[in-house]
Amino acid sequence: MKKSAVIFDIDGLLINSEPLWNKAASEIFRQYGILLTEQQYALTTGLRSKEFVAHWLYEHKIPSTEYDRAEQRIIDLALTMIDKEANVMPGVEHIFQFFLQKEFKIGLATSSPVALIELIKDKLGIRHIIQASCSAQLLPLAKPHPQVYLDCAAALHTSPLACICFEDSVYGMIAAKAARMTCVVVPSADHIKLAHWGAADLKLSSLQNFGALHFNMLDPE
Repeated sequence: MKKSAVIFDIDGLLINSEPLWNKAASEIFRQYGILLTEQQYALTTGLRSKEFVAHWLYEHKIPSTEYDRAEQRIIDLALTMIDKEANVMPGVEHIFQFFLQKEFKIGLATSSPVALIELIKDKLGIRHIIQASCSAQLLPLAKPHPQVYLDCAAALHTSPLACICFEDSVYGMIAAKAARMTCVVVPSADHIKLAHWGAADLKLSSLQNFGALHFNMLDPE
């Protein structure tokens, strides 16, 4: 099916927010006596904050009555940090212009809270070009479940088969492929050589590198 829509993840793809989520979590977790390594954070990258917080608080035997409170404190702190400190990833302006020129519908699909979507629309100045945005925050299941991508395609009034998705996490890639979308992955430099990216339709080191040849490969005439 000919492609007519593009859907972007947010964290780690459009902005370098992942370290700030970890920084916020570290500050709140420290108050519970929890100290995580970078490797431990990597294990839960791509999960929504609800699962991330519940996983680590459960592992450290923190009462479940603290889960929601800790999650909200992390979200509030992370959003403040992202607003002040997060940088736009290389190639973001390029990739939006590329698909605008092709008159593609443009959507956002993330496991992060709705509040982050709204923050990023304004921070990147893209509110006027985003035609649909979906968060898995309140869905029964988040990535790697495909629902958030299916919801975004529906909001764009587009078949999932007509969507190109850009992701940077394994959970996101699995979700996009489960939704039967074409998936381009842009992993972080320290994860780019991992074998599991072979499930994607295309792997890039930067959004800046995406061009006409890549597009024609994903959407042949």
